[in-house]
Amino acid sequence: MSSVLLERREGGIALITINRPKALNAIDITVIDGLETVINTLSSDTSIRAAVMCGAGGKAFVAGADIAWMRDLTPIQAETFAGRGQAVIDRIASLPFPVIAAVGGFALGGGCELAMATDMIFAGPDAKFGQPEVKLGVIPGFAGTQRLVRRVGSAIALDLCLTGRMIGADEAFTIGLVSRVVEGDVLEAALKAAGKIARNGPVAVRLCKRAIHENMDSDLKSAAAAERSLFGLCFATSDQTEGMAAFVEKRKASFTGE
Repeated sequence: MSSVLLERREGGIALITINRPKALNAIDITVIDGLETVINTLSSDTSIRAAVMCGAGGKAFVAGADIAWMRDLTPIQAETFAGRGQAVIDRIASLPFPVIAAVGGFALGGGCELAMATDMIFAGPDAKFGQPEVKLGVIPGFAGTQRLVRRVGSAIALDLCLTGRMIGADEAFTIGLVSRVVEGDVLEAALKAAGKIARNGPVAVRLCKRAIHENMDSDLKSAAAAERSLFGLCFATSDQTEGMAAFVEKRKASFTGE
């Protein structure tokens, strides 16, 4: 069975499942291969409006990299593995539609890095996050040091990366690592949020994601100018015409993504 599963749900929702439950969904080369295949499929599918990523088995989102598989890598093999991991995580972050991570159980090491590639992280009450690589004599290799500092700042990133400690859902929310803490079924909550996103104007959703991701490291004046251009671009779409007409006519909009 594939290490990564793809399921298309009603309403333009894609569900991506890391599927190595006996290994707590730990990342090895089969997971990297599987993610690449799924991303290739989704990148060319214009019907997808939002995606949710989760781990199989209920005990972990992704517990980290597969240490038993990774322990005997040579330095060159390790760098190559990190490079492939970074590349696939970059591609997840660059998907044109929003991606939500539904984290139940462990999201450690590579699992935390994978979650940080998504646009929003929903955490169940049992979620545990961390970058514990230093406890194994290595450092994060899938850009964890860099994505973490951009989410939570250097002081907290250093705390987590240098101590290797795990944090729970509430602390992860407090520091800005996760978007929501869910009391109950985190996958159900993520799918519900994805459905809400999918019912909005698809072009506007994609341009909004683009505006935030492409300009977050720019100065305010340049970023605002980029936003202004994308705002204007919305007025070239049938979605804008339909959305505003529906509002004025007090009816539900019927978006086509054009």
